[in-house]
Amino acid sequence: MVSAEGGIAANGGVARVKGPQSKLFTPLKISNGAIELKHRVVMAPMTRNRGVPLWPDSTEERQNRVWLPDELMAEYYAQRASQGGLLITESILPSAESGAMPGVPGHRAVHARGAFIYAQLTHHGRACIPQYAGHSPVSASATPFSTNEKYPYPPPFTPTDISYMDSLVAYRDHPPVALDVEGIQRTVDDYVRAAEMAMAAGFDGVEIHAGNGYLVDQFLNSNVNTRSDSYGGSPEKRCKFALDLIESIGEAIGVRNVAIRLSPFGVYNDMGDGHRFETWSCLLQQIQLRYPDLSYVHFVEPREDDLNKIGDAWPRDQAMDLSFARDILHQVPIISAGGWNDETCWDIVESERTIDACAFARWFVSNPDLVDRLRSGTLLTTYNRKTFYGPSKRREIGYTDYPSCTQTS
Repeated sequence: MVSAEGGIAANGGVARVKGPQSKLFTPLKISNGAIELKHRVVMAPMTRNRGVPLWPDSTEERQNRVWLPDELMAEYYAQRASQGGLLITESILPSAESGAMPGVPGHRAVHARGAFIYAQLTHHGRACIPQYAGHSPVSASATPFSTNEKYPYPPPFTPTDISYMDSLVAYRDHPPVALDVEGIQRTVDDYVRAAEMAMAAGFDGVEIHAGNGYLVDQFLNSNVNTRSDSYGGSPEKRCKFALDLIESIGEAIGVRNVAIRLSPFGVYNDMGDGHRFETWSCLLQQIQLRYPDLSYVHFVEPREDDLNKIGDAWPRDQAMDLSFARDILHQVPIISAGGWNDETCWDIVESERTIDACAFARWFVSNPDLVDRLRSGTLLTTYNRKTFYGPSKRREIGYTDYPSCTQTS
């Protein structure tokens, strides 16, 4: 268990304001003021792999490639919904080309509890394998992984006498095909259709996943994007795909209903841009100039091991944090996901720093009533990493079986 009791802040001994009097529990407007959140505790998008197969009796010749939401998934999101809170769904793939597991979680149960929910749209790009997707992966360029990172699940119909580790497939064994300009436009169109469907289904907005080494991030990173056309060769050109998505989706559903997630310090999925500060500064400058009505920008904070790998890709005289983003984004709310817990979240929102809201992931897994626990100072339940991801025979384990504090008292 992790304590949520009071204490003294590490920044100069300033007393932390915790609980309901904290800035964490003050309103925040997103969607250019159209949505007012009642607090700043956001549920981050988390891949949980709990969808149900469209073809449960699939065969090697006719494999299932589509997983769908059901009542269990609706229950999972409803458990974590709070009055005036914001939830962001796990990745939703806008097309079969985007990866291996399309499927849109339900939203009605979330709205019934007075919360808001954004659908996160994701294209995996080269971070998938044909055994699941049914096709060769695509990316900004035909750049294979330089590492031996592997897809985390054995291919379907792997013989049972092969061990789990021996069955995993390395991404670099299946190099991506570079998207041509027509393919890029087709991908943009797929995102637009997915965004329109999400809004028609009742979601409050969509978040473009442009981080964590997936397709949009692959366009942003120069170690993957080696193009010499209008989509590569300079920071400005590497940002074009992300900006095209904002532009086209914004035209379809309104820019105020569009958000974007970025990981400027990320190295996951073999990301290694040599000009990170210039690239992400350029992207944010264009967002501020062209899309000041954007709902919010959601950042993944750097991990210590990430920072050690970035090196000269970030100016030595520039703080390696999100202060550069706040200097550029004057009115767009900034949400930060970065390992926040019941101790660190108070300082970040109370200080005059860059963050408007904290996105929690793992603590929301094991504490469906996380908002109430933070407000009341109730101890947090520790999560079990072994049950983070499905699929499993009993999908509810580690998913909907964590009790609320009222159920344990």
